[in-house]
Amino acid sequence: MNFFLIIIISYLAGSFSSAYFVGKYFKKIDIRHHGSGNAGATNALRIMGKRLGVITFLLDFLKGIIAVNIGILLSGYDGGLVAAIFTVIGHNYPIFLNFRGGKGIATTIATLAVLEFPITLISVITGILVAVISKYVSLGSLVFLTTLFVLSIFGAGDFYIYRTLTVLFLMVLGYYRHKDNIKRLISGTENRLGR
Repeated sequence: MNFFLIIIISYLAGSFSSAYFVGKYFKKIDIRHHGSGNAGATNALRIMGKRLGVITFLLDFLKGIIAVNIGILLSGYDGGLVAAIFTVIGHNYPIFLNFRGGKGIATTIATLAVLEFPITLISVITGILVAVISKYVSLGSLVFLTTLFVLSIFGAGDFYIYRTLTVLFLMVLGYYRHKDNIKRLISGTENRLGR
């Protein structure tokens, strides 16, 4: 019963689309009709500027932290893993916005930072370095996901199958949400930072 409650709470928390509500409140726009059409922090940054982009990121981050802590409170570490999965699913496919959400990177970072802070921090730093050097946010996101998965197996101190499966799921989901970015990276047409 606790896990069912965690799934519902986490999915609904994830379904709060920060980019959409920040866009509506501050700019009177639907972020999904601008830029990449993605209701996420990166598109919010490009379309609405740094201040609102940061606000969007922080709100996406906050909902991940809250949901996972509720999961842990209800069912311990495994409850947190379930919360992580369904918060990101909610962010990517929000019920309130006809299932058109973001790509889940900020929320993935937040949920896993609560559960596995050291390997998440290393993965974030690695992803940021790649993004800064390459000027591709999407490439940094993909490297973050990959690094996180590798470290969940080899760098977390002990191997725990449910943690690894959770990170694998989030990595695959993140790659799927970035499928168009991957095509553009391969073709050399992906948008760079600052453009």
